[in-house]
Amino acid sequence: MAEGTDERRNGSRDKSPDEAALSARLESLDQRLSRVRGHRNTGTDQPGDSSEDQAARARGMALGFRLSSELIAGVVVGAALGWGFDRLLSTSPFGLIVFFLLGFIAGVINVVRSAGVASRNRQ
Repeated sequence: MAEGTDERRNGSRDKSPDEAALSARLESLDQRLSRVRGHRNTGTDQPGDSSEDQAARARGMALGFRLSSELIAGVVVGAALGWGFDRLLSTSPFGLIVFFLLGFIAGVINVVRSAGVASRNRQ
């Protein structure tokens, strides 16, 4: 029994018909996958993309930056107002916390409004 396992590990024995068929199927699958991968690689971001694709990608990036900057601006303005009220009224953490949350809520509302989600739901 030990001699048979050594032969399998070393690969010195002949392949059975089942193993030969499995190897052939695996080789066929590997060839088909290589063709599919090669076909997909030709369709990805190449320097020769059309100007319409590049313009659509640029519009998407611009929208993403605008939405993220609106959210960040709401949070920063809320935190700054809260910090100012805390300094003015000596209510150390409470103004910052309250206005930070209000700024976050205002930022989310601005993002939803800019993205057009709210106007789509009304119609």
